[in-house]
Amino acid sequence: MSKLSYRSAGESHGSAITVILEGLPRGLELDLGFIDAELGRRQGGAGRGGRQRIETDRVEISGGVRSGRTIGSPLCLVLRNKDEKIEELPEPVRPRPGHADLAGCYRYLDRDIRGTLERASARETVGRVAAGVVCRQLLREVGCEVFGFVRSLEQVELAPECPGDVAMEELSSLRAQRDASRLYTLEPEVDSAMLAAVGEAGRDGDTVGGVVEVHVLGLLPGLGSCLQWQERLDARLAAAVVSIPAFKGVEIGLGFEAARRRGTAVHDEILPGCPLERGSNHAGGLEGGMTNGQNLVLRGAMKPISTLKKPLGSVDLATGKADAAGYERSDVCAVSAASVIAEAMVALVVADALLARVGGETVAEFQARFEDIRGQTDTIGAG
Repeated sequence: MSKLSYRSAGESHGSAITVILEGLPRGLELDLGFIDAELGRRQGGAGRGGRQRIETDRVEISGGVRSGRTIGSPLCLVLRNKDEKIEELPEPVRPRPGHADLAGCYRYLDRDIRGTLERASARETVGRVAAGVVCRQLLREVGCEVFGFVRSLEQVELAPECPGDVAMEELSSLRAQRDASRLYTLEPEVDSAMLAAVGEAGRDGDTVGGVVEVHVLGLLPGLGSCLQWQERLDARLAAAVVSIPAFKGVEIGLGFEAARRRGTAVHDEILPGCPLERGSNHAGGLEGGMTNGQNLVLRGAMKPISTLKKPLGSVDLATGKADAAGYERSDVCAVSAASVIAEAMVALVVADALLARVGGETVAEFQARFEDIRGQTDTIGAG
């Protein structure tokens, strides 16, 4: 059952994106600088459009905190839009292939493209990142870390063994490598090739997509459930990641590669020890809808952004005649930002699963219960 709830409101060019995060324990100290830094990373990466030069995202807290710590009531986060002009913008009439424009007209049985795109816009994800960073701070209270990066962009990708099975002591170095990269990847030569692909697409009036990867370290085994389909942690994670605008697929562990191998080359042997160990992590840390004690590893595939300077064909809804698709200010590439958003969505789901399993009305109680359960899971293989 879900313990943590997240909801947001606001439009791309409205006054603000507002978030309600409910279910956090009392006593979590919030690092607003950390939240703002991650909001800044969301605005970074090569290939970003003009909107990122307008906004300087900073979080405001309007409820749920006293003296810098959560008090157990709903946490309200507000992220102001500088580019507030929703009432002044023109009414689009030529839906963009690949965007929510036309589907929204079908849903609402009207031709109000602006009414749909203002919420369908990826600007909404600024709230997800803010809430996800709060959840990452909760996870850190029990030694759990979330790390995301760009694995591929168009046809350029990291070597399969990079970064491999990430250890906690490697995280600082890996984050430094990622943050030194224009595209949030882990190898300088790959970063250069990705930059070239972004530049070429921009010159062609086109866009590019890619694949992001997220690792979660220090997870408690046994999170999630096999009892009901909606309680399986792999299903919840997949839904959360594919809910990010422009995401079209999710893999966990080997993902689709597992379908091309035999079982002996897929499943991870169990080795003796306290705690038990594994010879590999092809499962990506999840078996039967539950965490198995290894790092959680998943990837999300982002399609190229659908707003094109070299537009595809469409129809003018006002006349019914063929025309070029409309253009809204947009990015050539937002895969780097997507890796930050994916981190946030994974953190939201994992924090919820952890709170549901461990419980506790305060952070101290949450930590004590975590350590008790962790101690019991470590003895499962003791004989």
